[in-house]
Amino acid sequence: MGVAWHSRRIRHVRSLPTRQLCPSPWLDRYNAPVSEIRSFGLQAGDGRELLGVIHTPQQNGPRPTVVVCHGFKGFMEWGFFPYLAELLAERGFAVVRFNFTGSGMRPGDELVTDTEAFGHATFSQDLRDLERVLAALGTEIGEGLVDPERIGLYGHSRGGGIATLAAARHVWRRRLRALVTWAAVSSFDRLTPEDKEAWRRCGYVTVVNGRTGQQLAVDAMVLEDLESFRHHLDPQAAGSARLAPWLILHGDQDETVPVNEARLLATHAAAPCQLNLIRGGNHTFGVKHPFDGPTPQLIEALNATQQWFRTYLG
Repeated sequence: MGVAWHSRRIRHVRSLPTRQLCPSPWLDRYNAPVSEIRSFGLQAGDGRELLGVIHTPQQNGPRPTVVVCHGFKGFMEWGFFPYLAELLAERGFAVVRFNFTGSGMRPGDELVTDTEAFGHATFSQDLRDLERVLAALGTEIGEGLVDPERIGLYGHSRGGGIATLAAARHVWRRRLRALVTWAAVSSFDRLTPEDKEAWRRCGYVTVVNGRTGQQLAVDAMVLEDLESFRHHLDPQAAGSARLAPWLILHGDQDETVPVNEARLLATHAAAPCQLNLIRGGNHTFGVKHPFDGPTPQLIEALNATQQWFRTYLG
């Protein structure tokens, strides 16, 4: 039901038939978690606090663990993230969800409440946040519950780009065993030269949160960070340097991150890497917040994701 091609040992699959591995019966009652959920807080430097939760399955002992990274204007409780975490926990994984310190949100928030933190959220800071979470696994997060030899990363949109960067970092590239990205960006440099000059001149750029209607200022320090550390903040280069098996999932109707960015990431990726294009999928696979149940596109993404982690972490 699709076309497969091979380039640099990349496997590309276009919208395979959905096998009903998910949702399982409890997922029909998606607001009734079956995992045990523990909260955590970490000091991330500069007075910043990283807050999150770990879902642990019913099995005893250290478990393979997946760390979930949300995207720009996202947060750990958005839409499908708790649903994804519960699915993986039912499959025997421990799952960590957290808010990047630049999200400007604390657990339970529905609005960006710390607009200064949001406006100062550099890509380098996101990467440091993720590395802080990874370093805390099995000690400050989930002591005795995390198998340090079986760690995987998941990221959506900007979070997918950050997860890819982390997978290529020297300290993590041999320790991470699997990577899954949904609708990941191929570059963080997304503005025209004219737009960037206006950003520098004004000192900030305003973005609108389509979910809440908030108008949020992003400081020019974010642009300065990107331009100063461009070579360290390149998802394509990171994709070619990482070792973890990588599943790239992307909707072919993505209105935010064009599907060609997924093809670009796959073209530059080192093996093993698989690109799945989901027919009819937009940037969030048809899901909105608050979550009101899975779409066919989300089910396809979830099926592929849990199979990937079971193959490489299970």
